[in-house]
Amino acid sequence: MGVDYYKILQVDRNAKDDDLKKAYRKLAMKWHPDKNPNNKKDAEAKFKQISEAYDVLSDPQKRDVYDKYGEEGLKGQMPQPGAGGFSGGSDGGNGFTSFRFNTRSADDIFSEFFGFSSPFGGMGDMGGTRGAGPSAFGRGGIFGEDIFHQFNRGGGSGTAEASSIPRKAAAIERTLPCSLEDLYRGTTKKMKISRDVIDASGRPTTVEEILTIEIKPGWKKGTKVTFLEKGNEQRGVIPSDLIFIIDEKPHSVYKRDGNDLVVTQKITLVESLTGYSAQITTLDGRTLTVPVTSVISPSYEEVVKGEGMPFPKEPSKKGNLRIKFNIKFPTKLTQEQKSGIKKLLSS
Repeated sequence: MGVDYYKILQVDRNAKDDDLKKAYRKLAMKWHPDKNPNNKKDAEAKFKQISEAYDVLSDPQKRDVYDKYGEEGLKGQMPQPGAGGFSGGSDGGNGFTSFRFNTRSADDIFSEFFGFSSPFGGMGDMGGTRGAGPSAFGRGGIFGEDIFHQFNRGGGSGTAEASSIPRKAAAIERTLPCSLEDLYRGTTKKMKISRDVIDASGRPTTVEEILTIEIKPGWKKGTKVTFLEKGNEQRGVIPSDLIFIIDEKPHSVYKRDGNDLVVTQKITLVESLTGYSAQITTLDGRTLTVPVTSVISPSYEEVVKGEGMPFPKEPSKKGNLRIKFNIKFPTKLTQEQKSGIKKLLSS
């Protein structure tokens, strides 16, 4: 896989957003070049690695490609996906997509966390502190321990120089409703947006753009798709990111439970005691016949392995289909029926 971004960020492969942010915040403050004036070259390389790892793993699309194809996949050197490819992809007849993800600079990422690119007064090469040694960051040093901890918590305000660095506008989030069928098979959705941009003459103008979103099989509610800097342009401000958040529409037959699908069948008391054959239409249009020979109690579930939702990171694998039963009991019985049932069940 080449570069191991999980190892660089010191997280496991199941790390959530909060885990990634916590790891990045800790490592970025440790390896920021201004924090390491006596080892600045190595610190800069480490700082860029940490920022690149966070940029990839915090973006669902980039992370999905990286998990499947490694670092080369992020550069476009991966087999053309079967379901429509990636936004902007073109294989040129060679079976590989030419799509490349945008890479954010280490300073931009750091600025999003702390408000500006340097937590130490925005002084670049440390100015007069060059050669001052590590003690410059200790208690009572040039910047002081309290300031370091203030920015380590993400609070505080910078110097005039730091505050002049362009701030990035807050991200714009929009819900993207998807049917369960969309999330089962995967699909492509196109979204038309209008936004203000600054033209060559420096005047604002409105443009329209079509964004293509590749919904991958197995994606879950809450999955985020990020389009970098697709917000309105304005002077002195970095455009906001546009984030689409996957939502799952209610389904008339199925309910989703993680990677499992749950369906409820209505049956009679006789069927629950003597056997039942469930006829089920799958999300991709197939008909399943599932014979149930066990006695069906109100809490009984019949499990059909491999007929649930695809695993997001391994679409060839699927969860289970769980069939629950709603047993319809008779509202009344004749004395003869009661006697017959009692005789049968007592024997």
